[in-house]
Amino acid sequence: MNREVLMLVDALAHEKNVAKEVVFSALEFALASATKKRFSDPDVDIRVTIDRESGEFEAFRRWLVVADNAVEHPSMQMALSEAQSQLPEINLEDHVEEQIEDVEFGRIGAQAAKQVILQRIRDAEREQILNDFLERGDKIVNGTIKRMDRGDAIIEAGKIEARLRKDQMIPKENLRIGDRVRAFIHKIDRTARGQQIELSRIAPGFIIELFELEVPEIEQGLLTIKSAARDPGVRAKIAVTTSDRRIDPIGTCVGVRGSRVQAVTQELAGERVDIVLWSEDPAQFVIGALAPANVQSIVVDEEKHAMDVVVNEDELAVAIGVGGRNVRLASELTGWQINIMTANESQAKQSDEKQRIVALFVSKLDVDEEVAQILMDEGFTSLEEVAYVPLNEMLAIEAFDEDTVSELRTRARDALLTEALAKEETLEGSGQQTDLFTISGITGAMLPKLAASGVYLVEDLAELDSEELMEVIGVPEDTAKQMIMKARESWQ
Repeated sequence: MNREVLMLVDALAHEKNVAKEVVFSALEFALASATKKRFSDPDVDIRVTIDRESGEFEAFRRWLVVADNAVEHPSMQMALSEAQSQLPEINLEDHVEEQIEDVEFGRIGAQAAKQVILQRIRDAEREQILNDFLERGDKIVNGTIKRMDRGDAIIEAGKIEARLRKDQMIPKENLRIGDRVRAFIHKIDRTARGQQIELSRIAPGFIIELFELEVPEIEQGLLTIKSAARDPGVRAKIAVTTSDRRIDPIGTCVGVRGSRVQAVTQELAGERVDIVLWSEDPAQFVIGALAPANVQSIVVDEEKHAMDVVVNEDELAVAIGVGGRNVRLASELTGWQINIMTANESQAKQSDEKQRIVALFVSKLDVDEEVAQILMDEGFTSLEEVAYVPLNEMLAIEAFDEDTVSELRTRARDALLTEALAKEETLEGSGQQTDLFTISGITGAMLPKLAASGVYLVEDLAELDSEELMEVIGVPEDTAKQMIMKARESWQ
């Protein structure tokens, strides 16, 4: 009988072109399933092991060792105390095993065992086919629609089947059985019983891959697509750059008489593509991304990661685009929030912002509007700047003498401390309290500075890097690193 086991393994491995170990594992699973049927309780845990050399097999019933108060299924779990009475060295999550009588191979329900084994082998075959496909590194599947499944297209590419869901198709695209289709590999789901590869024709990555197919300079490393944004089937934007000054990135992607960009457009059901020159300067990048609109001026807000872009009245519709499409794609392409406005709207916003700053200084520093206006005109926009900018910068203001500067800095620090204490009281009122004093080196004088940067708790401090902390509280680099490492212990 043991020879029959080995012969069966050899035959199935050869027939199905899979490793013998796969067949051995499938056979062990089938034998365990058959052995399990001898018990009235379906929850019993059975393990069968087959000797790879002799073909002999043994069966064991197993119990998982759990805490004494965590036994929910006695047929497959055992309390730790009971397990240790049998095996003193055993620990939680180990198994207690008891050898049981082997099921005679000839008495197994042959058909049932065969189905179990073949299913396991089919799963292994499918896994191998998927791995072979993924090893090629392809990001695009090029295949034929084999059938439609509730609006989804099942695409056959060699031995692989992939699913293109309806919501990943280009709108108004009419795909039918037998059509040749190219699509981007959007997701891999190894647990799926059906198609494990999910495709997309609307993902930004798809247009990037299509340009890589059409533009050899990208594969050669002479040209790089930095980002892409799409309104599928209607319009797209890509940002390109090159390290070779002899190459025109936009012209290279367009191709002779537009041949390259037209090939991509045809694949994307007529989707119009704007090719934008990428720039390290975010403002310049945004200006290019908003083309064909002409930008009059731009204001960058680093803190909010946003830009106010001013255009002429007659350019407003072009900058925004139909349904806001142009500005939305430009925002997705650059990663910045873009606010389009006219010159009058920009002036009104700046006026409101100046009034807010003046009102803040009047209220918090207890000064008149003239002093507050001077601070604002000199570029001060927050209490933190008044309190902690280098002293010589404030002394350079002609309207202020040394005593005035000293008083303003003191009042600003007091105001920040008051805000920090109010925040601490709020935390205590909600059942929390600042735990920053548990970090060696943190002093009461540092709290206002930290609070001004949104740092009230140790977990807030842990999210900073050393350079940020050095800038906030003015400690040496080594001290800043030690503080942050101590704070990050709370993550463990």
